[in-house]
Amino acid sequence: MAATPNMESSTVAGGAKRSRSLPSRVVPPIELPASVGELSRKAAALLGWNGIVLPETTVLGRKICVVARLRTDVHAERIAMGMGPVVDRATVDTWTWPELAATAPAPAAEIIGVLAVARHWRTAMASAVPFARYGEAAMVLPSPAVLTEDYVGNCLPRARAYGLGIVTADPNAVADLDLEGHNERMLLDEDPVSRLVNEIVYDQLLRETELPAEVD
Repeated sequence: MAATPNMESSTVAGGAKRSRSLPSRVVPPIELPASVGELSRKAAALLGWNGIVLPETTVLGRKICVVARLRTDVHAERIAMGMGPVVDRATVDTWTWPELAATAPAPAAEIIGVLAVARHWRTAMASAVPFARYGEAAMVLPSPAVLTEDYVGNCLPRARAYGLGIVTADPNAVADLDLEGHNERMLLDEDPVSRLVNEIVYDQLLRETELPAEVD
């Protein structure tokens, strides 16, 4: 009598062969067509943000480029008081306490807007949204990143809801405005976070413009 084949081992072996996947095509990641600094300057000009485009820095864990101007009158007062930028969060937090608010230094930076430059809209949005609660904010993306259903169906509705502008840059680093930001949203009043951001930007402005931060 002929032996019965081991059906279990045959099934497993056959299943393993059938489940073997074919190699997939490797898609190269989308790259920025120019440096973050160059793209930020082009985006700021396109958005009409007149100010100094500061180098990319990490603020509150987010990589951003701030467009700002120095309030020279406030800066002069702070020099006279011997108080330059204060970037210690614990100290800045006390400035909004009712008992200390009257003696706190005035904000010395005028923040025009905040830019988040990234290869993907989700990364840029995560960086820009926290600052959109206080003023103008926009994302700068390479143009291939916006030619997707994900961008149209998920990014644009969220960007409109948060009031974010979107600037795209083609492979030749030519900038184009894809979505205008808007002010039809509730902005938060001054709080410890906004004061800390202002002090960080104030410090950056002094470094970039080489103005004195304090008196002897």
